[in-house]
Amino acid sequence: MNILVLGGTGAMGIHIVKILSQQGHHVFCTSRIEREQERNITYIVGDAHNMIFMKSLLNKKYYNAIIDFMTYTTNDFRIRYESLLGATDQYFFLSSSRVYADDSIITEDSPLILDTIKDKKYLKTDEYALCKARQEVILKKSGKNNFTIIRPYITYSENRLQLGVLDKDTFIYRALKGRPIVISDDIMQHVTTLTYGYDVATCIARLIGNVKAFGEAFHITMGQSIRWVEVLEVYIEALGKYLGKRPDVVVIKQCHQLNYPIRCYQVTYDRLYDRRFDNSKILDAIGDFTFTLPKEGLAKCIDSFLSNLSFGHIDESIEGTNDYYSGCWASLSEYNSIKRKLRYVAYRLNPIMACRLEQYIRTFLR
Repeated sequence: MNILVLGGTGAMGIHIVKILSQQGHHVFCTSRIEREQERNITYIVGDAHNMIFMKSLLNKKYYNAIIDFMTYTTNDFRIRYESLLGATDQYFFLSSSRVYADDSIITEDSPLILDTIKDKKYLKTDEYALCKARQEVILKKSGKNNFTIIRPYITYSENRLQLGVLDKDTFIYRALKGRPIVISDDIMQHVTTLTYGYDVATCIARLIGNVKAFGEAFHITMGQSIRWVEVLEVYIEALGKYLGKRPDVVVIKQCHQLNYPIRCYQVTYDRLYDRRFDNSKILDAIGDFTFTLPKEGLAKCIDSFLSNLSFGHIDESIEGTNDYYSGCWASLSEYNSIKRKLRYVAYRLNPIMACRLEQYIRTFLR
């Protein structure tokens, strides 16, 4: 098969590309940077958000499957969904289990946040959970059924680790710099579900050409939940072995992300929910499959990351905010421009005022 993977270099994408190539499929994977070509894998450099680039890909050949890891605005998706559906036998739309409203045990038939939330201010946005839910609606109303909606929840891998609203480029980076990890008690007491990216990728691969998958939505998640405090302990133990001592942790009462526009919604309408899933639908579709236990998978992945450190962008506003709450100061040499140094200092001194000032400047410059 010829399979196109859009944005396949993340926690799930790196695994799906490898799995499909090992199965003998010819995988075409878009990437923003040059990558070494591998057996059965053709990396195509370009921005999959760019419609001209996308049309050139879709016009070159017909794909047996397209797996789309991209995040679009709802307007952008409305422009391209017909082209995507028309260029393949089966289009995989990567949605998110954040589309679900609060529920004790989530099934694919659980209420969606788009249908239940009354927050008018939130509904005016195209925040991640809402845009994914709206794009699912577009597919369901398309009159086609050659799509499969995948709703992963929080996934982790050797290059992606999360802790509440933090990612590895925050909490691991801080620990290695000798600064405390800042967590919030309101999130840490909740139950979550973390799934290994390789497991999600394996399940997606088994849905290609699967008659049970067409026109359907699946969440591909662990059936076992875990408390965020347990996740923290896995990370602390691994970091303690690596550093020779356990990193310091500062606990604040309320997640500081609640103070910021847009970013607050991830907390309010997801991280402050208990998230438990019934994954019987995906298991019925693909047959017997055993998911990696969260503590084992997380320990393996953080050890792998620590043995081959590679951080992405270190956000100076997040670092400044965490240093504000922990009473620390980072070395300004960590930031490679005057603008980033000043931004760090502003957030370190008063994160709420710094955020408001940035909003004012953006509004003024429009």
